[in-house]
Amino acid sequence: MLEENAPKILEVEGLKQYFNVGKADEVKAVDDISFDVYKGETFGLVGESGSGKTTTGRAISHLYEPTAGKIIFDGKDVSKLRHKAQKQQFRSDIQTIFQDPYASLNPRMKVEDIVAEGIDINHLAKDKEDRKHQVEDLLETVGLNKEHANRYPHEFSGGQRQRIGIARALAVKPKFIIADEPISALDVSIQAQVVNLLKDLQKKRKLTYLFIAHDLSMVKYISDRIGVMHYGRMLEIADADELYANPLHDYTRSLLSAVPVPDPEYERSRQAFDYDASKEDDGKNRKLVEIAPRHYVRASEDEIDMYKQRLKK
Repeated sequence: MLEENAPKILEVEGLKQYFNVGKADEVKAVDDISFDVYKGETFGLVGESGSGKTTTGRAISHLYEPTAGKIIFDGKDVSKLRHKAQKQQFRSDIQTIFQDPYASLNPRMKVEDIVAEGIDINHLAKDKEDRKHQVEDLLETVGLNKEHANRYPHEFSGGQRQRIGIARALAVKPKFIIADEPISALDVSIQAQVVNLLKDLQKKRKLTYLFIAHDLSMVKYISDRIGVMHYGRMLEIADADELYANPLHDYTRSLLSAVPVPDPEYERSRQAFDYDASKEDDGKNRKLVEIAPRHYVRASEDEIDMYKQRLKK
């Protein structure tokens, strides 16, 4: 939950992540985006497949080396961490929960060894007994039994495997967790359980989340603020309730118009809102502009008044 006057824990400034730079098939996966995440909040990052959400998460955690831009975590420029100890501390402070609970766990390792990987690398256990107790505590924290430590991943359901992934992320006592579509591979009946677990852990452990997803209803439920991405660009940022009540950018409106509503009468009468992506490439100089307090939209100078008028309607 975002507290008033909370400090920034993450500042992303002009982040670019290009692949095959200078070649004919160059891909601008993330194209000059900026946003901040405040300590203790959940910042939701939404957009359709290929919008650059996952690439943004990987650039922040330095699984990719950014093409350009700054990533400042806890007041330190991540690209300027030179010493091994500094880099190791950064990797402990930022952990990732991956999308696919089937692919992200080594099938040849027991659960105890999967969860304890970070503990071993960072020398966080005094001895084997302490290591075992830490793993058992983590498993119970995420709603599993300590007896599960001696089993292999194939013996668990998808929801249970994702809980193992969460336990692994928590093992090094991180400050910031990148949850990369952590529920998209799970049954709908299990998704809410995992999201509620994440919310519970956030309160108990004072965690900050970057929650990446394309399910807009779930993002609204868990997020304090939401950023909307498309084709590598950040198009709109606002508080979750504000974004749903007053979507300004055409792309945000098109996304929200496609969210199903459990009302047959409404569903029969409503129309999807079409978005023409070519507008973004018309040569105008666009940047994120604050149209209302804490509500930003990517706009050119001549579009600002249009967005202000939309807000009044």
